[in-house]
Amino acid sequence: MQSIRRSFVTERSKIGYIRFTIESYDGMALVTTIDPQKAIIELKISPGCEGMVLELVEALRRDEGLKIMEVT
Repeated sequence: MQSIRRSFVTERSKIGYIRFTIESYDGMALVTTIDPQKAIIELKISPGCEGMVLELVEALRRDEGLKIMEVT
């Protein structure tokens, strides 16, 4: 199985925090900055972890007030 890739746009100043938070859940996902100027990040989600990672992204939006929107 291959990783699932999802792209998001956020605030530039929050990229490090998002990376640290998501990658602290060992093995669930990796965060890569695609475009630092536009603050586009890509999550490479391990197979079977998509639901948990998307719940985490939603919690960061809701509980931390982060602006994270999926790029379609």
